[in-house]
Amino acid sequence: MNLIADWYAAEWKVPRSLMLERLPQIVSDPTQFQVIMQMNGVPVATAGLFHKVGLHDKVPRFKEFTNWLAMVYTVPEKRSRGLGALICTYVQEQALKIGVSELYLFTDTAERLYERLGWIALERVQMGERNVLVMKKELR
Repeated sequence: MNLIADWYAAEWKVPRSLMLERLPQIVSDPTQFQVIMQMNGVPVATAGLFHKVGLHDKVPRFKEFTNWLAMVYTVPEKRSRGLGALICTYVQEQALKIGVSELYLFTDTAERLYERLGWIALERVQMGERNVLVMKKELR
């Protein structure tokens, strides 16, 4: 959990203490999870299925959507190799196995990736200084 908290702090300025508080709550709930991808035993990417995301605090009307593909991260030296797509697909497959039929996400950096993976744009919203796109995917 320390490594994930460090990654998120470096990439998105998410306070390390917040992630160290939230991650145990997420992984102890069978309807949420966080996964880590490894290559040769070295962690290189992570993503999760979360019920609460930062967008909920900034735009409360999105609280009605509870299943979010969230905190998708690949270490910088392994980006542009398809690992993000692989971990997103894995999270979607696991979500479907626990009965989730639709997922949401928001992004301001990876729209093209998610479009290639079949996600549909719902709405652009301002989240602080970030202009993010909220997307949805029906799982089958």
